[in-house]
Amino acid sequence: MNVMVSGDTILGVFILSQIGIGFIGNTLLLVLLINTLLVQLPTKKPIDLIFIHLILGNVMTIVFSGIPEVMNAFGVRNFLDDIGCKAVLYIHRVTRGLSLCTTSFLSIVQAIIITPSNSRWAWLKPKISTYIFPAFCSFWIINMLIYIRVILTTAAPYNSTELDKFYSLTYCIGKDADDIQSGVFRGCMFLRDFLCMFLMIWTSVYMVKFLFAHRKTVQHVHRTSLSPRPSPETKATHTILALLSCFVFFYWSNSFLTIYVSYQHNVKGLENITIILFHCYLAICPLVLIKNHNKRFFLKCIRKSSQRTISLNTGCPHTLF
Repeated sequence: MNVMVSGDTILGVFILSQIGIGFIGNTLLLVLLINTLLVQLPTKKPIDLIFIHLILGNVMTIVFSGIPEVMNAFGVRNFLDDIGCKAVLYIHRVTRGLSLCTTSFLSIVQAIIITPSNSRWAWLKPKISTYIFPAFCSFWIINMLIYIRVILTTAAPYNSTELDKFYSLTYCIGKDADDIQSGVFRGCMFLRDFLCMFLMIWTSVYMVKFLFAHRKTVQHVHRTSLSPRPSPETKATHTILALLSCFVFFYWSNSFLTIYVSYQHNVKGLENITIILFHCYLAICPLVLIKNHNKRFFLKCIRKSSQRTISLNTGCPHTLF
């Protein structure tokens, strides 16, 4: 007997695998960073706090965007009422904005960290820690204020008879009721996106130029060294540049397709692609960071686990690091 699998089911399985990888990876990385921060409290790095904030935002985005999409793809309809739609979409949009702002802030901080001591920006280095929590608070406040309009205009599909929808996610819709409010809303989003992307690109270009100049400066050392190793700052910069590249590609690809789909009809395939692109970054981000961030911690965890297993088998006490 042939069993036909619908396109929605395939999409649901694919998105479920994406959010599964993303949730597990982000949660593992969040535990890793919090553990590192608590263990190394006297020597904690400001950039670890930024990573924690970024990963926490990613986890919240996965929960409030991925789960409804999976339920919808598997055919579960009308599972949210008006309050549920408002809460899910509002938190989803706020955390997506937090990811954008935090990624931009991460690039700025890393550019300041690697800047030479004779640079005009060097005076910011000792003050980075004092700017982190005010920056986080401002990100939350800005994005929560921008997306208040989502709460005012969102409703469950079965509770709305209006045809002038400015977006529809099948499980939630939003009605474009006022041109002035819509213009202000889109203007605020554009200003935030433009500022964050400009800072990302500017700092990325600066970091690339710095790494290129640094490589030329120490080139003679590499010739004489049998096993040259990049500094921790260089490794961190490479990681952040890879993260920024992934973020910019998936964020803008998703944004452009979303805008196109919102003004077109019968583009079900493109709607599915926008959903997949949106969750790609959430799945790739922890993989990039885990691959390059704090590998020694994983080695220690493996050694601890191995010694604990040996001690349980032999009855001998294991050594703690």
